[in-house]
Amino acid sequence: MTSINEEIQQKKFANEYTKLSINVLFTSSWLNGLHNSLLKEHKLTQQQFNTLRILRGQHPNAACVNLIKDRMIDKMSNVSRIIDKLKAKALVTRKTCKGDRRQVDIAITQKGLDLLIEIDKDLKPFESKLHNISEEEAVALNGLLDKWRG
Repeated sequence: MTSINEEIQQKKFANEYTKLSINVLFTSSWLNGLHNSLLKEHKLTQQQFNTLRILRGQHPNAACVNLIKDRMIDKMSNVSRIIDKLKAKALVTRKTCKGDRRQVDIAITQKGLDLLIEIDKDLKPFESKLHNISEEEAVALNGLLDKWRG
């Protein structure tokens, strides 16, 4: 196990909260790097993958852009642009909502669902990198992170 002190070669931090903040940011960057390398093989960005997962959760129903935006991990994502790119890859469809012409319904295609099944298989070894903590520790850490965001 390598400590954050060793990883960034810093001996002292102003306090434990500063150290925690830096540790979470560093760990997030590490996890993003692992995720990006996996998704790159499938020609997807994290935001595109997140959008497809949201749409899979809605399937067989469609979702409006605002629903997708509200559920995104990266709240700064340009959902309309992401949907355009996914549509160009035939992973989603976009239709005007019958009930409200101002709203657009987005749905995942079978090709999108098949791609997620493929990625899910590839995620197994990726997730094994997270198994150096126990499930109980993962539950505790999830609880602490939720509490911290408060």
